[in-house]
This record gives sequence, C-alpha cells and structure tokens, in this order.
Amino acid sequence: MDKKKINGMNTLYKYLIAFLIIATISPAFAGNKDRSGQAGASELLINPWARSSGWGNANMAKVRGLEAMWGNVAGTAFTKKTQLIFSRTQWLKGTGTDIFAFGLTQRVGESGVIGLQVMSMSFGEIMVTTGDSPDGGLGTYKPGLMNFAVSYAKAFSNSIYGGIVVKFISESISDVNAFGMAIDAGIQYVTGENDQMAFGVALKNVGPQMRFSGDGLSFKDIITMKGIDQGYTFNQRSQAYEIPTMLTIGAAYDFLFGGDYSMTIAGTFISNSFSKDQFAFGLEGNLKNYVLLRAGYTYEQGIWDNIETPENTNLNSGLSLGASIQVPINKEKGTSFGIDYSYRETVSFNGNHSLGIVLNF
Repeated sequence: MDKKKINGMNTLYKYLIAFLIIATISPAFAGNKDRSGQAGASELLINPWARSSGWGNANMAKVRGLEAMWGNVAGTAFTKKTQLIFSRTQWLKGTGTDIFAFGLTQRVGESGVIGLQVMSMSFGEIMVTTGDSPDGGLGTYKPGLMNFAVSYAKAFSNSIYGGIVVKFISESISDVNAFGMAIDAGIQYVTGENDQMAFGVALKNVGPQMRFSGDGLSFKDIITMKGIDQGYTFNQRSQAYEIPTMLTIGAAYDFLFGGDYSMTIAGTFISNSFSKDQFAFGLEGNLKNYVLLRAGYTYEQGIWDNIETPENTNLNSGLSLGASIQVPINKEKGTSFGIDYSYRETVSFNGNHSLGIVLNF
C-alpha cells in the first residue's frame, strides 16, 4: 500500500474516532423540553440563509458554500473560488423584526477555504418605560443582536471534508450588554460513483456562559443614617446563562437523471440541548442548474397532538418551501448570479420569509 493510501486511511480513522466521540457524548445534549427558555443567545439557532432554510435545514450533510457556515462548516470547503451572499429575513412576519446577513467565502490554496459571516437582527425602536413612567415619554431605544463569525474548512481527501467556526456574539440595549464566544465544528463524508451520497455531523454553539452587565443594572437610592440622607449607587449582578448547544447528524442522496437534471432527498436529526429534538426531511429538484425547487418538513414530539395548540418548544417546525434561480455570467470563469427565496412555517405569527442574492466569482 503506497504512502498516500496509508495517509488517507489514517485520516479516515481519525474522523471515525471523532464521530464515535461525538456520538458518545450526544446524550448530554439530548432534547429537554423542561429546559426550554433557560438558554440565551437563541439567535444562534436562526438560519439567516434562504437556500438551506427552504427545505427546513434538512440538507446539513450536503450543504455547500457559504451557507454551510451556519449548517455544517465542512461544506464551505466546496467553494470553488469566491462566493458572496446578501440576505434579508422577515422574522415572524407581522412583528416588524428583520434579519440582515452578509457572508463571504474564499478559497485559499488547493484545498482550504476561509469564511466570514455577519448577522444582525433589527427590532425597530422600543419606548423607554420605568416604574415611575410606565406610559413612556422618556425616549426610545433600539435593541441590538449581532453575530460575527470566521471559519476555515479543508478538503482532507476526495471524500472527507472538515471545518471549524469561531463566533463572536453581541447582545445589547442602550445601557446593558453581553458578549460571548462560541465554536462550531463539522465533518462531511461524500461517497458513491458520482459523489451522490453524503453524510454529515456538526456540533454547534459550544462555548462559555454569557452574562449581561452595564449601567442599566445599577440604581440610585437615598439611605438615611443617623438622621442624615446619603445617596448611594447599587450595582446588581445578572445571572449567567448558557448558549444553545446543538448537534446535527444528517444524510443525503442525489438521484441523477442526466442532462443536468437531478433530485436530492435529505434528512437531519437535530439534538437541541434546551428544547425538544427535531427531525427534518427535505427534497430538492434541480433543473439544469438554472432553477431549483425545494420543500421540507421539520417534526418534533407533540406537534401533531393538538393541531390548534401544538406543544412545540421550537419556533420553527412544520413546512418549509424554497426556490432558487441561477444565471451564469461567464461559464468559462464560473461566475454566476442567483436569487434565493424561502418560507418557513412558525408556531406564531405569519412565518418567516427570506430573500437572498448570491454571487459566485
């Protein structure tokens, strides 16, 4: 056996061992509805990208390019040269909440890809109220939620891809803020005569606890001591909170019909540490790489028990739909322009609508 084959086998063994370790510790992240609402930074669970959310995040084994930074970072290693995506999501349509996302992936060397992702949530202006002024009149403030992430992924062979993401989390209002950090890691394994079968594992949002601080947690009061009024400022400490760790295990298969027509079926098991586990199933049709249509369904225990008031602990569940249009600009250079759209059913309000613009150079 030559040296290349030996190195390839050693790499495969390492990833199999890593997979077994993840599978062993996965019960520690098993879904628990009794812990719902106990984690913070829940915006980390929101997929801001239209293409992968259009089939309910079911394609975590075969997600490709920049969108893999949220799903399974190993997929960013499939970026051919440079990819840019701009996306806007109407989150819980009817609430006035918007999500803006921007990302860039760039190939470096023969097998490496670096990535950058920025996600920001806008809630509009909120009236300032206090115990003495419950009706407002004191002005307004704008809450801010922003995540900044950098990634690196690499093709270790023609079949094995892996990567890591480092996220920086910022949550703030006018006088209180919290900062944190989290790490994602993912592996994808591709096999088959035409690479039509894929498996993927990703561990997401692993990091230390976060805590709010700032002047908003302080208050002034007057204490009378020995007949003398004295003013004091009291500082309060907020309770530290955990971030929502998540484990995903997925598989996908391509049915190739020739003439650039194909259909992909995919499924992903999502283990949430602070809510019920979910199963996502999806289907995508590819028409000559010009038009892609997709649909998905996300199931969790209790979703069908009572149709009028389902017992969901996750906001996103049920039906997802999406479509993409891709137009080649220069086939020789591989440049293209695309528009993605997705709709995701939600327990409350009128669902989530995402629209993205994709540029490949």
